[in-house]
Formats: sequence, C-alpha cells, structure tokens
Amino acid sequence: MNNLHNSFRNLVVKFALVCSFSGYGYGYAQEADLELYERQLFLQGEDTLACRILSPAHFSPEKKYPLLVFLHGSGERGSDNESQLKWGGELFLDSAYREKFPAIVVFPQCPADSSWSVRIRKKDSIGQFTFPTDVPPTRPLQLVMDFIDTLISSGIVDVNRIYIGGLSMGGFGTFEILWRRPQLFAAAFPICGGGNPAMAKSYGRNFPVWVFHGEKDEVVAPVNSHIMVEALKKANAKVKYTEYPDVKHDSWINAFAEPELLPWLFSQKR
Repeated sequence: MNNLHNSFRNLVVKFALVCSFSGYGYGYAQEADLELYERQLFLQGEDTLACRILSPAHFSPEKKYPLLVFLHGSGERGSDNESQLKWGGELFLDSAYREKFPAIVVFPQCPADSSWSVRIRKKDSIGQFTFPTDVPPTRPLQLVMDFIDTLISSGIVDVNRIYIGGLSMGGFGTFEILWRRPQLFAAAFPICGGGNPAMAKSYGRNFPVWVFHGEKDEVVAPVNSHIMVEALKKANAKVKYTEYPDVKHDSWINAFAEPELLPWLFSQKR
C-alpha cells in the first residue's frame, strides 16, 4: 500500500504538470486532443488496470476535486490503454465544461477476456439477465473500486462528489458498483445497461441517477433499463429516465449530447 500512496503522490505532481503545459480557453473541436488524458497503470499484485486520467483545469494540489469514473463498453476492451476513450472522451475535453466543472475524470480499461459485471443472460425472448450477488466482483471491477479508494487516499478527491457512469457493458458495471459500494457515489448515469433490481434498495434512497436507453436497442433490450427504473422508483431514488425513439444500441451518442447531463451530474452531492 505504501507504494500505491507514493504512486499517487507522484500523480498529484503529474496533474499539476499536465495543467501547466495544457492549453485551455479554446473550443471543443479544437481541444479534442485525447492525449490530454494521461496514461496510468494501477498495479495491484499481479494485476494491472490500465487507465486514462484527465486532470482538472487549473489544478491545485491544495484543493479537492470531484471524481468521475466512466466504464466503457465491450467493444473497447483490451490492453492498449486508448480504446476506452472512443466514446465520451471528447465530451470531457470541452473547455467550457472544464472551466465550469473542474474534475478528475478517469477512464479505466477492462481486459479483453473479462467484464465490468457479473451477469447471466436469461433464456427468454426479451433479452433479460440475472445478476448473482453471492459471488465476488470481476477482477477489473474490483480494481476500479480499489483504484477509487487509492485516489481518495491521495487527498485530492472530494469524497462527497464521486460519480460513476458507463455504457452497455459499462452500464451493467455502473449498476453493479452502486450496490457493491452503496455509500461511495453521489450520482450515476448508466447508458443502455441493466442491473439487479433487488439491490436497488441498498443504494437507491434519495440517490440521483439518470438512466438512458434507445427504444430500438437490439443488443441490450430496453426492458433492462425499464426494470431498473421501476426498482429505483420503489427505492425512492431521484431517478430520471430518457429513452430515445428509433435509436438502437448507440444511445450513448444521444446521452452525451444532452446539454443538461454534466450540469445535472456535477450539481449532485452526497
């Protein structure tokens, strides 16, 4: 653990350096340089979690910042520490958002042979899943949770403003990490995913969550989001649901274009 602490003390310095040499104050299209996400490897025993980290605009080691973790979909799995930025990476590079909502943004990458969640597809016609709760999390999801804990221990994270989101496989991972760490997050935005409705009561009370799905999704049926939205309502969560007519699996494109998504997200506090 000492090595991890040393690693993240170094990371604080790197955040400052990235902010010193990165330009701000210009538009989305011009600033869509994904290399502003610093490459990091979180090492734990024999396991490695590849991550890309975007530092806050005008970073100061004297401040604490919101932390946003985004879980990619199955198509971005691998070990290149790059593919996970394909969807959503540019959104957080918008200079106006970075000025208004300075935050630490983390895109971890799941290995090609694993997943962010434990789920079993039901043998039915509507594409539902079952979600066992008596098994440990996948190793990548456990590493994400441990990585968040290490960032918190570095002293640069506002523990009342930690957010989680994800698309497709990452949407499933979002719902799972919420019940595995029910007191950790301030808000969540799962996109075209699903989860265990029985676990919503463990984290749902007064919890802000914005769920997205495409009406014509043939990969992850919208019923998975419908079930979770109803479960969250019963758990008295502050749930919002947006379903896009005639949109298939790539509903994350629409979700990322929602002008209120980031203002809503960063307004939430635990």
